[in-house]
Amino acid sequence: MSEQQDIPRNWVRVKLDDVAEVGAGNPAPQGNQYFSENGPPFVRVQDMGKLNGAKFICDTKDKLSGSGTKSLKLFPKGTILFTKSGASTLLNQRAIIAQDSFIVSHIGTAFPANGILSEWLYYLMTTVDFAKYAHGANMPSMPLSKAKEIPLPIPPTNEQKRIVAKIEELFSELDKGIESLKTAREHLKVYRQAVLKHAFEGKLTAQWREENKDKLETPDQLLDRIKKERETRHQQQLEEWESAVKKWDQNGKDGKKPTKPSPLKKLSKITDGELTDLAEIPTGWVWEKLGWMTCGVEYGTSAKSSESGKVPVLRMGNIQNGKFDWTDLVYTSSEIEITKYFLKAGDVLFNRTNSPELVGKTAIYRGEQPALFAGYLIRVNNIHSVVNSQYLNLFLNSHVAKQHGNKVKTDGVNQSNINGEKLSNYPFTYCSIEEQNKIVSNLDEKLSLIDQMEMGINGELQRADSLRQSILKKAFSGQLVAQDPNDEPASVLLERIKAKKADQETVSKTTKSKRKSAA
Repeated sequence: MSEQQDIPRNWVRVKLDDVAEVGAGNPAPQGNQYFSENGPPFVRVQDMGKLNGAKFICDTKDKLSGSGTKSLKLFPKGTILFTKSGASTLLNQRAIIAQDSFIVSHIGTAFPANGILSEWLYYLMTTVDFAKYAHGANMPSMPLSKAKEIPLPIPPTNEQKRIVAKIEELFSELDKGIESLKTAREHLKVYRQAVLKHAFEGKLTAQWREENKDKLETPDQLLDRIKKERETRHQQQLEEWESAVKKWDQNGKDGKKPTKPSPLKKLSKITDGELTDLAEIPTGWVWEKLGWMTCGVEYGTSAKSSESGKVPVLRMGNIQNGKFDWTDLVYTSSEIEITKYFLKAGDVLFNRTNSPELVGKTAIYRGEQPALFAGYLIRVNNIHSVVNSQYLNLFLNSHVAKQHGNKVKTDGVNQSNINGEKLSNYPFTYCSIEEQNKIVSNLDEKLSLIDQMEMGINGELQRADSLRQSILKKAFSGQLVAQDPNDEPASVLLERIKAKKADQETVSKTTKSKRKSAA
């Protein structure tokens, strides 16, 4: 346990190896011929990860054929499993097998002695931080010798039964509350997407349009203005470049020559076929490619960063829930990198490479502190007179954008990618900048309320987890149920376990001796 607590007099302190047979699973058979649909279960680390709080493994994806079970050890029902090697996030997984099973070698096993309940030992082992016994950076591993030495408090067998019953009674009530909270959180996610959907279909600003219908542009006027704004912005970039080159020349061509802006890319319009898959939008709005709002999207720096330096470099992990998290930063001091990738307030960054469920997440840089952006992020460079940055950020987090991203992403091993070309071809709802500002104002108000409710739910879930830990702490210090003076003391139980273990070792040595003599 994380800290040694006082225990009742009729309890004893032991090591895991004193009260359980500690071991490990078997190397996985290589080849489809060793697996079948109806054979005995073969438990992998993934099977433990899918339990979602349940303690019993009742079924597994993989089953072994008769040939696959040869020379492998079959572990009995009631064996407690713990991940002993793998990514650090996996090292504290626990489970009990509900039937005799074969186990993969990345999993450690503990089969309790007579008088030690499997459920008791399981709950007790959930309080042990196995990660602190592991070593190794990328794939930490915990030696079985360390597992055997883990200290544990053991009560009498009858008290184990009472404690397990009380834990499960309290956890059952707790789990009902947690389930309700998680359901409410899922409902909030659905509501958030419904609000975004209505916003980008023009439903939140229907009254505003009615009040301002004499000021609205036609779709043709809107597109023509966007095209002109894009050309004007590109011309401005060329003029800035020419001025920078002139200054560079006057300074004796010191340093790297400023890079000329790329020519404006010709963008194709959304086809009638693409429009059939998109929602209807109000008169005056236009579905068009996202690339029309920018003179060119831009990848971040690929230079190596450091733990310290002049300016932080924002990475994909810094994007959390549409905002930047500034707590885990790397830095650069390269003036070339700082000049080229320096962020401006209002820049929208798009995560182009990540796990399939996280690729495409976005955030707005609001000038909180000077920063650059890393290579797995794309700066959209939206023209602010065409598109409000928050409007763009929220659109890219809407269902229609996520759905399109899922269609166009390229999937690799554990990672997906959406490059700048694909991002530029996202469908996007254009409307006047005035209406965008109104939409953003409405959304900020509604989403702020949703965020507050979500924070409240997350706070309750954290409190539920704290309560769970408090229940376990009381359980394993003898404070959860009353002691019964008629219970056989745990010291007597321990002596019986030791005696049986000694007898088994004697039998094992005798058997080995007879085999040697026969040979």
